[in-house]
Amino acid sequence: MATTDYDIAICGAGPVGLALALLLAQRGMAAAGIALIDAKTPEQAAQDPRSIALSYGSRQVLEQIGSWPIAADEIHDIHVSRRGHFGRTLIQRDEYRLPALGYVARYGALVSALAAEARQAAITMLRPVQIDSFTEHVDRVELQFADDKRISAQIMVQAEGGVYSEQAAKATRRDYEQTAIIAHVTASVPVAHRAFERFTDQGPLALLPQDGGYAMVWCMRPDTAVRLSELSDAGFLGALGEAFGGRVGTFTGIGARATYPLGLNANPSISARTIAIGNAAQTLHPVAGQGLNLGLRDAVVLARLLAVELTASALERFAAERQADRGVTIRLTDAMARVFASAPEGAVSQALLGLGLGVMDTVGPVKRVLAEQMMFGRR
Repeated sequence: MATTDYDIAICGAGPVGLALALLLAQRGMAAAGIALIDAKTPEQAAQDPRSIALSYGSRQVLEQIGSWPIAADEIHDIHVSRRGHFGRTLIQRDEYRLPALGYVARYGALVSALAAEARQAAITMLRPVQIDSFTEHVDRVELQFADDKRISAQIMVQAEGGVYSEQAAKATRRDYEQTAIIAHVTASVPVAHRAFERFTDQGPLALLPQDGGYAMVWCMRPDTAVRLSELSDAGFLGALGEAFGGRVGTFTGIGARATYPLGLNANPSISARTIAIGNAAQTLHPVAGQGLNLGLRDAVVLARLLAVELTASALERFAAERQADRGVTIRLTDAMARVFASAPEGAVSQALLGLGLGVMDTVGPVKRVLAEQMMFGRR
């Protein structure tokens, strides 16, 4: 076996990369053999204000590695409905005897908690550095940084952004066209601890309870996003109210708005010495908020296998073990997006989804299967 600088180089010190490093250390891998590489400083990452949805299963992972509790709003129930049509379902924590179905947190708060644990575990942090390229050899991987420094590792894990970013962007499929508008909104009659997933004619509209209001993710066709982005705050809130309805009263305020295109990148890279997990392996539509949760489940399985052996066989077993969970989650989120993004408004497929929501609420086993997939994944 070749002598390398590190056993594992993890490219991307986001939640998934940090969790993987901590899980490996917890399973007995020497902290000095784990390198976390990121282009951002810890301070830059800590200031990231984005809202993220964590499932109850993800909370369990964070508890395992000492990174819970963090500042977060609990989700006690989830109301799923179709705008203007029959059909809705309500998923409640009491049905599953859990303290919460999930949580809404700030990205910065989560990575700060994970980074603090990584520092305490003495895991090597190489940041801020930019990876320029890598070369895979039979017995190692060599990483070239933008400042000409090189390091080597037995295994390289891509966990969000980094060296695969251009390849991931090229692989992202956009055979349906949707754009998401995100913002924090307030309402006159907020429902405590209730998340909403509202299917409109152009895509899902999610409201996640946070800071006394809601983290909003509104998915729609690109031309509609352009039009709405040009509206004043008052005009935008009026359009939001028309699309969502009156379940939280009227919308009274909105923070800064941001837009980004949506697509599907679900072609995880794997070779004898490299593997991708988290967003580097699968970038999902935000419907149901499953991207980060799926990535944390990737980290749990990969850590268990790599703690035993740093071999191509371990990476192959990881791909095989994760196939079912990844496949179900990707197909579920992608199918829900396509119903609205690629079908004309009022199409039969849209009507059937609305009808399915009503049926789901009356058929306990069906609702339980969906809820457990969202909370814990395919196990």
